Amino acid sequence: MAELQSVGTEGEQKYAAVVSAAAETLVGLDFDGTLSPIVEDPSTARIHEDAASVLIDLASRVKALAIVTGRPAGQAVDLGGLDAIADAIAEMGKEIYVFGQYGNERWSGSDRVVVGPPPPEGLAAFEAALPEVLSAHGAQDAYIEEKGLAVGVHTRRFPDPDGLAERLLPPLAELAAEHGLMIEPGKQVIEVRAPGMHKGRAIETLVSEVAPGAILFGGDDLGDIEAFEAVRAWGKTTGSPTLLVYSHAGPDRGPLAELADLEVAGPEGVLGLLRGLSADAAGAVR
Repeated sequence: MAELQSVGTEGEQKYAAVVSAAAETLVGLDFDGTLSPIVEDPSTARIHEDAASVLIDLASRVKALAIVTGRPAGQAVDLGGLDAIADAIAEMGKEIYVFGQYGNERWSGSDRVVVGPPPPEGLAAFEAALPEVLSAHGAQDAYIEEKGLAVGVHTRRFPDPDGLAERLLPPLAELAAEHGLMIEPGKQVIEVRAPGMHKGRAIETLVSEVAPGAILFGGDDLGDIEAFEAVRAWGKTTGSPTLLVYSHAGPDRGPLAELADLEVAGPEGVLGLLRGLSADAAGAVR
């Protein structure tokens, strides 16, 4: 097994069950903090340099791969070099999916087209009112990430990014509610988007389309909670193997730690786990 930061007996057993069912396994992964290190400017993020080779090798052992992210799907494809990965695994008859903006957008290696809804009503008005609210709370220099269907307010540039994010939550939640939107807090970022879609629903869509016999999902932040819960619920309902992996790369352990089966040290740890899964799955079929 890959080297893990922490693992209990149950986690080891769940890992072994997924190895045994590797050929029928859907592997779902978040992007930022899971496949790509967290950076101050999200537009400069890049997938880990080893990720492409690891994912291509893994694709030969599992049923399908999926990236489920809060980023726009097209952006994840570009920053992750996923077109090239899709080309490589298509030769194996395998598929890679991208569900962007928490499942509001989708892309796949077979069609290479991003499909998604128009921007939510109220988003433009929210953006127009945002500078005044940020200025009132000393956050006028916050980095604003426009995602088309959502807006992210990043506080990483400030001396106390966590404290500022906490102070901004109430006023941004109030402003979002005024415009029929919701907030999604994360690590030193607050995202504002339309309600009704989350990563758990993306998992449900993948299950209906891929019909996996097992699921591994890895994530690092609050936006992955619904995906963890959806995978766990599916496993309980079907009796099929599941493995929930927490990518942890900071001093504070977030709420995913309580839901996860395994914990690894950031993107490097995630890729180490996936390498181990590929190797162990290859050994299991010999």
